[in-house]
Amino acid sequence: MSVKPIRLFGDPVLTTPALEVTTFDKELRQLVSDLTATMQDAPGAGLAAPQIGVSLRVFTYDVDDVVGHLINPTLDLSDEMQDGPEGCLSLPDLTFDTPRAMRVVAKGMNMYGEPVTLSGSELMARCIQHETDHLDGIIFIDRLDAEARKEAMREIRATEWFGAEPNVKISPHSMMNGLL
Repeated sequence: MSVKPIRLFGDPVLTTPALEVTTFDKELRQLVSDLTATMQDAPGAGLAAPQIGVSLRVFTYDVDDVVGHLINPTLDLSDEMQDGPEGCLSLPDLTFDTPRAMRVVAKGMNMYGEPVTLSGSELMARCIQHETDHLDGIIFIDRLDAEARKEAMREIRATEWFGAEPNVKISPHSMMNGLL
């Protein structure tokens, strides 16, 4: 396992829908391990594969001492909503109140291709929705109303990292070998 550089806002991989995982092999298990190490090093509550430059439908989470991962998630959201602070490792040091469903049931697979169901409310629900959004090419500020999004963009433009040359490295996780 190794800590990978996290891609920042403006990197096209963050706004491109990720590909479904079809091969569950050693390379995928290494990706999950790298995602977990990177998320915990940051530290963050979750991290999606596109955030380390791998356009596959995989994310990890670490919420309330529950650490895990989900591959190819589908979500069933509650009608009840929550509005609370949300941040993102790809937008360092920025937090905005973001509307999310209060509860979620996520179905997907683990790194061995076995079915998994993950249920959560409040922070876990927020994390699952946030990371699944990353897999769909959506960044949390896309969920803000027009005024809040304008303020978010103002704050992003004022950061020292905005517009900097991205630190792009080629991922060791191949997009070939049946993963497409």
